[in-house]
Amino acid sequence: MGDLTYEAALAALRERGRFGIHLGLGRTRALLRELGNPQASFRGALVGGTNGKGSVLALVASALRAAGLRAGETPKPHLVTYRERLQIGGRLVDPATFARLVEAALPAAERVARRHGEPTEFELLTAVAFRWFADEAVDLAVVEVGLGGRLDATHAWDGGVAAITNVDLDHMDRLGPTLTAIGREKAAIIERGDRAVTGASGDGLAVIRRRAARVGAPLRIVPPAPLVGWDRDGIVVELAGLGETRVGLRGRHQAANVAVADAILDALDEAGIATVGPAARRSGYGAARWPGRLELIAGEREVLLDGAHNPAGAAVLGQALDDLRPFLAGGSDSPPPALTLVIGAMADKDVEGVVGALARSAALAGAQVICTEIEEARALPAERLASLWQALGAGFRPRVVRPPAAALAEALASAPGPIVVAGSLYLVGAIRALLIDDPALRDVAGSAG
Repeated sequence: MGDLTYEAALAALRERGRFGIHLGLGRTRALLRELGNPQASFRGALVGGTNGKGSVLALVASALRAAGLRAGETPKPHLVTYRERLQIGGRLVDPATFARLVEAALPAAERVARRHGEPTEFELLTAVAFRWFADEAVDLAVVEVGLGGRLDATHAWDGGVAAITNVDLDHMDRLGPTLTAIGREKAAIIERGDRAVTGASGDGLAVIRRRAARVGAPLRIVPPAPLVGWDRDGIVVELAGLGETRVGLRGRHQAANVAVADAILDALDEAGIATVGPAARRSGYGAARWPGRLELIAGEREVLLDGAHNPAGAAVLGQALDDLRPFLAGGSDSPPPALTLVIGAMADKDVEGVVGALARSAALAGAQVICTEIEEARALPAERLASLWQALGAGFRPRVVRPPAAALAEALASAPGPIVVAGSLYLVGAIRALLIDDPALRDVAGSAG
């Protein structure tokens, strides 16, 4: 043991991507048994939902850190380094530890494969994360569901608190064609003995209500917190027990996410898992950061990164751009300089819906649109993306520039005002790596020691 390098561990994990996505809990449960059932050693919150899962996780984790608690965190997907998916107290797993964990899990995966089929990349990563959290004796964990809920690998763990941010149309090929069907998949993470939280409404909420009642789980339904105001660095909301509270995440939609996050902390307290007082909540919410989601990078040009990859997320981004435009460079000019949009998308997403939602943003009127594509099999050809923008007319001037590095260079050279990068988190990650040199994100070569 200890001979696998980080690069080899990452390659072994990614190699399992060839097995695709196979929803089901049998392989994950068997894998966890082989690893000593590490998930049984800690409690916490499992967070599902269509949009907002990552923001809620970021808010909850930030408040837990402010309270001095060490929480295991599984934000996803990663933007720059795979290690972003495994964190404790906001710190990424180091390369050597990552390699050691994967090396220990690979033989277990081979044993599981004989009876249950090959564990997938996400299943192995989930098991590795749980093993690490147990090894490090975390105080609790905040785990983000990967896809759906009922058959997602993370659902092999029941932490005592189950949260569903909202229910919207996404992954319809796997989760079903209606809000009711999708809500049923997400609601299944609520187990007997849990405390449940949701910000859902409509048909999705109805399903969640039925599931909670069926398993006897107390359900807290939380509307968005009243929005007091916003500026270039975040929003201010009114929260029960806290009063006016600053949130360090941009966009008025974060009023819904912080309400869910606050209710999760209440549920963790009621379940006897963790207590986070008012001061730590205020401090944590204000300090919360969520890379690549309405993240503003100031430099020679202001660049706003947001991985809006479905129509609901794109609508949220469009509204946020309208709200933020007065606070960005040239926002007080009359008229302000046009924005430049660098966009790339995955072919298996509702790209037409994304483009349509973004086009409704007043802040993007007359925008220069640079269409690009990443080196990924699922990437939508940039020409196809440009044709969707061209079909809208309305003054958009789409151009094709690839690869992403060239698209960014073109935007920096030609943009009259701020630049927005959106459409795919893969693209956002690629651009972010070019703009920010964070030592914590560098994957240092070496053995696992």
